[in-house]
Amino acid sequence: MLPTPTGWFPDPWNDTAVRYWDGHGWTGHVAVPTAEKPPHPTLPIPAAWGAVITLLVSLTAGRYLLKAISSYDWPIAVYVTILAIVGYAPALAWCWYSSTRWGTGHFRADVGLSARWVDAGWGPLTWGACLVTQIVVALAVMGLNIPFTSNVREVSDLQDDRGYVVSLLVLAVVAAPICEEIVFRGVMLRGLLSRHRAVVAIGLQGVLFGMAHFDPIRGMGNIGLILVLGSVGCTLGAAAYLIRRLAPTMIAHAILNAIAMAIALSGWFPDR
Repeated sequence: MLPTPTGWFPDPWNDTAVRYWDGHGWTGHVAVPTAEKPPHPTLPIPAAWGAVITLLVSLTAGRYLLKAISSYDWPIAVYVTILAIVGYAPALAWCWYSSTRWGTGHFRADVGLSARWVDAGWGPLTWGACLVTQIVVALAVMGLNIPFTSNVREVSDLQDDRGYVVSLLVLAVVAAPICEEIVFRGVMLRGLLSRHRAVVAIGLQGVLFGMAHFDPIRGMGNIGLILVLGSVGCTLGAAAYLIRRLAPTMIAHAILNAIAMAIALSGWFPDR
């Protein structure tokens, strides 16, 4: 009878491990095989570009609609609600359609809309990474004298209107993080990953995230804003790619917006 060659074999005492056989007997060397991590879930590229186009068009339409109806003496909360519906509803509808058309039909699974208790830690950690990225890019923007205008500067002008403050906080801290993460880190990132390497997909969706905050009223100040928010989008995209869930990025996004709102409502702004 030929001797059994040396090597790793199923452990006789542990069904989930392998043990090293030295040719004469079992050794104390034990290892637990790890299955290769499955590829990141993807959606076809039309899902990504459809999400981009739908969101950019709807956000732009929302801003122009708001300008057109601003002469009416409606409560500011009504305007904020209209902006949220017009700006986000079409993009979310597209994401839902993408799931039923190209995905499994299970919306939460197709976009990574799931959460675990550990995300209570991953969320703030992701926010910390976003904060570092934001500070570094903002310092570079100021150092290079790139025009920059904050997208919350006008918030303090109406801070005495309680309805405005409450509705804006709901929009910025609840609605925006949920909707934008589903669109950018859910459908858009997964669609781009079907055609591009992870670095390219993460970078591209980050740039588009920054561009989604463009507003003609800010003029050249949009350049710096897009750079800063684009870097945040890249960090959120990297987190969503590595963790494969949107809960941490939603938490981080909500924290970022909440702090920005708090600073704006306090009336404090940097000089630029």
